[in-house]
Amino acid sequence: MYEIKKQIYLDFTKNQKSALCNYLRALVKKMCEHSIDEIWEYFVEDEKYYLELNCSRFEFLSESLDQDWFKSDTLKYLNECKKYYDYKEKQRPIIEANKAFEKKKREFLKEIKMSKEAPTKKQLYYYEKLCKKYGIEKRELLSKLDARNEIDKIINEHENKNNIIWGGNDNT
Repeated sequence: MYEIKKQIYLDFTKNQKSALCNYLRALVKKMCEHSIDEIWEYFVEDEKYYLELNCSRFEFLSESLDQDWFKSDTLKYLNECKKYYDYKEKQRPIIEANKAFEKKKREFLKEIKMSKEAPTKKQLYYYEKLCKKYGIEKRELLSKLDARNEIDKIINEHENKNNIIWGGNDNT
């Protein structure tokens, strides 16, 4: 897509070319289920309409819109954009799987880091309060990970007991 940009719209300024290409790329992304010709027709109709109203973003297209070189360049660019977005869509499952893997990796590394750090004062205080509240014998917490797991275990055990005693959350 980036190579084709160097070959098209040679008569336009850098800013005009950039604005037009960005708009066309966004249009292809928005209308990805349509064919290149349908996107081209939509773009031309839309531009002609706004040029008639004298409120077009691309006033410099007034003379070029009906020219063959402009249509040829635009169709080339639209085709490249379409290929790019089709390729990107095909890569989505791989990208999603990679993101999920990276997320698991970050969680794993976070747990390793937590297992090497001493528990915080807040964790120790909360753990002591939970042990006192539920009458559980305290044990020594060696790391943040250990403290987190113990606190979660206590909370989950007593949540489950309360759900059984109260018959679940349906009767509230």
